[in-house]
Amino acid sequence: MLRRRLGTWPWPAARRGLSRLAPPAPAAVVRVDSNNVARLGAPKPGPRPRQLLSLPPFPAGADPLPGRNVAPRRVTAVSWVKHCFADVPQEVVQAHFNKRQVYTECSDQEVSAESIWCRKHHLKKIKHSEVMEPGMRIHLPVSVAEAEIKKRYQTIPTATLHPNRDEIEYLKRLVIYKDSAILVLNKPPKVPMKGNLPVHNSMDVLAAAALSYGNEEGPKLVHRLDRDTSGLLLMGRTRESFTRLHWLFTSIKLARTASQAWNAACESYLQRYWALVIGTPTESEGIISAPLTKVLLDDGKAERVILAHPSGIDGAQEAVTEYRVMGPTINGCSWIELRPLTGRKHQLRVHCAEALGTPIVGDYKYGWFVHQRWKQNPQPDFEPFTGEPYKLRRPEGLEVQKGSVLSKVPLLHLHCREMVVPNIAKFLSNTGEWHDNGTPWSKEKPNLLRFIAPLPAHMKISWNIMSSYLV
Repeated sequence: MLRRRLGTWPWPAARRGLSRLAPPAPAAVVRVDSNNVARLGAPKPGPRPRQLLSLPPFPAGADPLPGRNVAPRRVTAVSWVKHCFADVPQEVVQAHFNKRQVYTECSDQEVSAESIWCRKHHLKKIKHSEVMEPGMRIHLPVSVAEAEIKKRYQTIPTATLHPNRDEIEYLKRLVIYKDSAILVLNKPPKVPMKGNLPVHNSMDVLAAAALSYGNEEGPKLVHRLDRDTSGLLLMGRTRESFTRLHWLFTSIKLARTASQAWNAACESYLQRYWALVIGTPTESEGIISAPLTKVLLDDGKAERVILAHPSGIDGAQEAVTEYRVMGPTINGCSWIELRPLTGRKHQLRVHCAEALGTPIVGDYKYGWFVHQRWKQNPQPDFEPFTGEPYKLRRPEGLEVQKGSVLSKVPLLHLHCREMVVPNIAKFLSNTGEWHDNGTPWSKEKPNLLRFIAPLPAHMKISWNIMSSYLV
């Protein structure tokens, strides 16, 4: 009789229930809420994990970290993350590694029980000391780039041809790098680039009046940003540096000389923008090669840039842009990284709106109708690994300042964040003489300069809202 009872017992089912990958359901427990009231039931689920940010793949080459005096022999994971987030305190990056919140992509043979339980089949945790290999990608929470937000906008108070002492001090605070050849500024939004009769508070006029630093001529704009675009702005302090850098921004072929060191530095030149777009591109990364052309509107009073006809008979200009989806999403929007390979007017805005079908948040010139649908019919967001919908919980103590993604009229979310340019001061003497191998007193200086500009206030708010817990 005893044997018959044991034979009917479902031993395989019991084993499956007690396995490590499928633990038994938690029993009913008594939990106490914030009001000291005891309740019977399962424990409350914790907050959803933060969304993960995808870094660019680790490059192959002798100098994967440009801007250093000596190229490192090997690059560790923590060095690569600190390089990508040079504007973030190092202790914040190290804290994410200590909490084991940094992941890398793994192969099918490296899938562990922990990754299956976390529903992250293609990711594995990485240590700070692990050596980076070409093509490796690192994923980490978006909280690594959270920043403190100032309540007051950083804009120039008046518009005069002769700036006062406060305006001069404000402009000097925008300078993030200065040497004998160039100036690099972190341009705020809503500041025009070129001035005319009705516009006196443009960057060229103010820089000539406040940033000459004793030179006879003020710095000149090497390239331009749109009025509502923020980020890195390069200016030449001498005529020779301005001319050579302007050639570089126009075409690398124009900037080449007989110097091998200078030509190699020109090949490493790049610009990277961060943008928040409405929707998500179909492909996570790619290259946009779409020529652009201009059309006149309102009897020639206004102009608009559009995608050119494939025949190319309407005066089209070549325009190429690399893009990469960074990963996080919020309120139906996603963050992407853009790298323009050509410098056309409104190139990034038109490529995002018409080529990708995802206009930039705050770009009402090229994405007005999409903005109307987006505000009227907000799209639900989904957890990236389980696919379950969630709703956003606004972080405590965070004020929705005018211009963020949750405001009624957001500002343009386009920011020139990173720039790598040749160190032209190493090849130019103070008298303007060119040295192919560098001046004798500056041979120890690096051939490349790398700059990173923090996000403006309205984009910081959008980033911090996105990086909050989503429940």
